[in-house]
Amino acid sequence: MLDRLVAAIDRHCVASGTDTEVPRLSLAAVDEPVEPAHLLYEPAICFVAAGTKRTTAGELVRVARPGEMLLTTIDLPVTADLEQVPYRSASLRLDSEAFAELLVELDEAARPAPAPTSAHVAAPMPPELADAVTRWVRLLDAPDDIRPLAGRIESEILYRLLRSSLGPVLRQWSLADSTTTRVREVARWIRARYAEPLTIDEIAAVAHMSAAGLHRHFKAATGMSPLRYQKHLRLQEARRRLAVGDATAAQIAQAVGYLSATQFNREYRTAYGLPPIQDAARLRAGPARTAPAPTGL
Repeated sequence: MLDRLVAAIDRHCVASGTDTEVPRLSLAAVDEPVEPAHLLYEPAICFVAAGTKRTTAGELVRVARPGEMLLTTIDLPVTADLEQVPYRSASLRLDSEAFAELLVELDEAARPAPAPTSAHVAAPMPPELADAVTRWVRLLDAPDDIRPLAGRIESEILYRLLRSSLGPVLRQWSLADSTTTRVREVARWIRARYAEPLTIDEIAAVAHMSAAGLHRHFKAATGMSPLRYQKHLRLQEARRRLAVGDATAAQIAQAVGYLSATQFNREYRTAYGLPPIQDAARLRAGPARTAPAPTGL
């Protein structure tokens, strides 16, 4: 079954990471080793058909092998490392409203919310789910079928996800006033203000939690504290701007919220292994092997 999914991905993944004509479906195919990539994951589930991917978010480390899936329910800065290639995957961008509607249809919306858990989870992919994902990707073989069938197959995928070991995590994520939802919303709030000086009390007020409660739930979900999360966002944005090469390191440090260039250089080197200018030169001029991995991983 995984061979059929790999073949479908190969037919339509024309670049390392490819968005498709099927709504919310993206594909990834990587044949050669690449360096670990520092990426910002948005809520999505990645179905791994070949290869092995390890992701690290703060203290959370997850490994997804062939026939496994990796769920992310929050905007999450991660380091993604392809431990085995060739690598093939299909990803579904999550829609909380679609899950909520399905819960209502299944008469599960009124059930007690499950306990909050990590926002980044790996799990086995049941055979019936792998079959549905393969049929979803194979819609790209018949473009005329996408409009009438894509939504129906996606609904089947969501249903089978709810019946899988990821079901409790997805139920918590889709409920309007769950702890997971509040953590997700405050993460988006931080992301929109990553360059601003924020305090833990200010963030806790947005989440309608105590500072201690926010710290506990946020770290359980993301593997890091809210302020460390903000720092990762700053450094990722700084690295993106440095790779473009349209400003100095000092200008970029200030633009992403650093008051001290020395602190910026120190934290950047800790995160990426090189000072900003050297890392930027390597990203711009290095061989394909050292380039950041595709964002569709």
